[in-house]
Amino acid sequence: MPFNNIRSTLKSGKVIAVYDSDDREGEADLMFHASSVTPEKIELLRKDAGGLICLAVGGELAENLGISFISDIIESSNSQLKQMNCKKTAYGDKPAFSISINHKNVYTGITDNDRSLTIKRFSEIVQSNAPKKLFFDEFYSPGHVPLLIGSGIEKRKGHTELSLELARMSGLPQTMVLCEMLGKGKALSKEKVKEYCRRNEIEFIEGSEIYEIKC
Repeated sequence: MPFNNIRSTLKSGKVIAVYDSDDREGEADLMFHASSVTPEKIELLRKDAGGLICLAVGGELAENLGISFISDIIESSNSQLKQMNCKKTAYGDKPAFSISINHKNVYTGITDNDRSLTIKRFSEIVQSNAPKKLFFDEFYSPGHVPLLIGSGIEKRKGHTELSLELARMSGLPQTMVLCEMLGKGKALSKEKVKEYCRRNEIEFIEGSEIYEIKC
């Protein structure tokens, strides 16, 4: 069963690849646990994946911090932006996006060092005794690290939920860094993702395998 390898890989701080499904986005994300972030891993995602580098957080942790889905924030505002609010994506899901953040000690926020600092400190404070206070003391928004909030794979079957479920099943806090793997003009095909993983000795798993383990 590939999950045993995935679990040990995540616990050791290495990168894995997760493909959602042919009938959803049809995309693979490179990802790793947030506690193991380094500038070198951010560079890897930036160069080898090429999508948006995001930080996924479990729903309970997000609630503890007092953060919400950006679509809910827009909906509750009195701004004309309500007209633009995305209720559902093309593949049928509510977006997982929340606010974007920077740690107060970054400079521009976008460098590999800066994003690593933001993610590392976030992964530390969510496990502290006073996460909400530390979060509001140490971070500001908007920033260069988009937060994603998980809804649980029972409700949503995106990379956000798949990544957080892998963290949970590995006995790790629900904070994961993920980035879409892009090809020329579109998502990198599943076969090319598998080739990349074989070439770089990266574990690959499909969403269907995660659902089977969960069930």
